[in-house]
Amino acid sequence: MTKINKDDFVALLNQLVPDARCELDYHNLYQLVIAVILSAQTTDASVNKATPSLFAKYPDFHSLAKAKVSDVEKLIKTLGLYHIKAARIIEVAKTIINDYQGEVPADFATLNSIPGIGRKTANVILVEHFNVQAFPVDTHIHRIALRLGVAKKSDSITTVEQKLIKYFGDMDYKKLHHQLILFGRYYCTARTKENYIQEKLKSSE
Repeated sequence: MTKINKDDFVALLNQLVPDARCELDYHNLYQLVIAVILSAQTTDASVNKATPSLFAKYPDFHSLAKAKVSDVEKLIKTLGLYHIKAARIIEVAKTIINDYQGEVPADFATLNSIPGIGRKTANVILVEHFNVQAFPVDTHIHRIALRLGVAKKSDSITTVEQKLIKYFGDMDYKKLHHQLILFGRYYCTARTKENYIQEKLKSSE
């Protein structure tokens, strides 16, 4: 597939999703970390319904680190993989309290080394809270990378991430990340044609 011109595509993003923002509801870094972990293979809307009661009972890493898995499960049982996720967020809370004095690390290697925080989650935390030029790749962004002609199906997530960074260059990755997610979530979905972006660009000429 021929690679789509970056400037044309960015102009399309600015037209369709000009004010993109994180759709997860959070008020501090603790809530962001937990919400992002819970959002794996689950919609942001579902996470937003579950987290108010979770954060009310466990308002910080200290309280969550002392929680029982069974109690957390009851609060997030509407989410997919809630058994695994309950144990995971408690373990993350314990690690941050015990190993990092309650402070969330601000570098990728350290964040990614915490059990329960994968590559995408670490990058989301970095770009969303710390304003680091990180580039999280989820299923939506991976699909868009393929349709832009930037990546191949055989590429690893790390390779896709690197290719997107090269493609977009020096941009505001925080804004771009949210634009790409919303574009993939509401416009360039898995059900649309593979040449959806080309058609959309032609129709806007």
